[in-house]
Amino acid sequence: MAEDPTGPITSRRDTTRPIRRNVIADKSPKSLRILFADDEKSLQELMSLELPRLGHEVTVCPDGLTAVAALEVNVYDCILVDLDMPGLNGIQVIARAKALAPDTEAVVLTGKSSLETAVAALRQGAFDYLTKPCKLVELEALLARIADKRELQKQCRALQHQVRRLEGAPQLVGDNPAMQEVNELIAKVAPTQSTVLILGETGTGKELVARALHEQSSRAERPFVAINCGALPESLIESELFGHRKGAFTGADDHRTGLFEVADGGTLFLDEIGELPKSLQAKLLRFLESGEIRRVGENDAIVVDVRVLCATHRNLVEMVEEGTFREDLMFRINTFEIPLPSLRERLDDLPQLTAHLLARFRGGNSAAQTLDPQVLDALARHSWPGNVRELANVMEHASILAGNGPIGIQHLPANFGTYRASAVPTAVIGPISLRELEMQAIDQALDRHQGNKPKVAEELGISLKTLYNKLNQAILKEAG
Repeated sequence: MAEDPTGPITSRRDTTRPIRRNVIADKSPKSLRILFADDEKSLQELMSLELPRLGHEVTVCPDGLTAVAALEVNVYDCILVDLDMPGLNGIQVIARAKALAPDTEAVVLTGKSSLETAVAALRQGAFDYLTKPCKLVELEALLARIADKRELQKQCRALQHQVRRLEGAPQLVGDNPAMQEVNELIAKVAPTQSTVLILGETGTGKELVARALHEQSSRAERPFVAINCGALPESLIESELFGHRKGAFTGADDHRTGLFEVADGGTLFLDEIGELPKSLQAKLLRFLESGEIRRVGENDAIVVDVRVLCATHRNLVEMVEEGTFREDLMFRINTFEIPLPSLRERLDDLPQLTAHLLARFRGGNSAAQTLDPQVLDALARHSWPGNVRELANVMEHASILAGNGPIGIQHLPANFGTYRASAVPTAVIGPISLRELEMQAIDQALDRHQGNKPKVAEELGISLKTLYNKLNQAILKEAG
């Protein structure tokens, strides 16, 4: 490809098949997966040597038909194609590449007599063109522009993913000694590249810890991507994590970039890792050991630079004994553990937590609603099976009912009815109606079952719909 190559380079390779060169071990954000197609043997040999030297992975093809065959198997960041090749020409190869993976960038190589054809290729979606002969430095600059464009696209996708999930900046509220220890552990492990396992009950704030680890690390300016491993069916989670090529399975109508690639250079948070299907645990282990992933439907591996953080509310040791979780993966992900306390274990943080949550609901207003002392007493006596997430729901509910006024015991959800009743002096209790007796029974059942409404409906012998209707009627009565 150079203007003055060191003489024609002949290739003794079998040119009926693509020549694949692995990417250099120290992968950088500028690294691209490139398909090079040209019928000149000297250029095939030169590109198979020079592109890896520039930090790229390259597959070399001797003609358009071989290039299309390679495109059917793998997805490439960029294709470099000669316009005039036997079988299929460059424009036909570009059209097929764009049909399979629209994000693939294309560069055409042409002689000066074919500039009109090169312009036609640009109209077909090619990124740019180079005229033969050209210098390697020109090609290097062009590939750098493509890498910059793809990096911006990747960051944009990561930001979009983050915005959809982001509920506020990571802020671990509380002065309880257990929370102070959590903050100390975060400060110690965040600057490292170690895999971290965050342990805690549902709703304790495991994702906030993961975000804090990311923001206190050297990867803070790179993407943070989170996924709940139990939120997607097994048939979709592999594609979500590792991506797929078009046509890899029924319904794969487009090429999809997986979250590992989106998080390249940054952090991937795998929430509820205990729910990851065992068939995918081996793929995760492979990545943790080699740094390589493989898209669904592709043969070639991709090297990505991602720090993995995991979280679970389950006992992984018991899962290993049951045979539902790989022992080697458990050892690999728990290099460093951060246990999170339940809300029951840090009730002394309730005043800070409620003030923080109410300020958040009010758009950061520091003069947020105040709480009646009876409310804090009721909150302190609740069992909090849903931890801080449940507290956030309770506070939001109460804030809406209270409007601009202070929050009283009457503004708490129906499952706090037992506390409301106990807070009312017996001297003022008069005759009780059938509806009130009914609500007392519902409140007590909600308390016994820790807010589990299906179990409450089953115990009371009523439908779940009827239970919701009665709770809504009670809320409307309180609000009126």
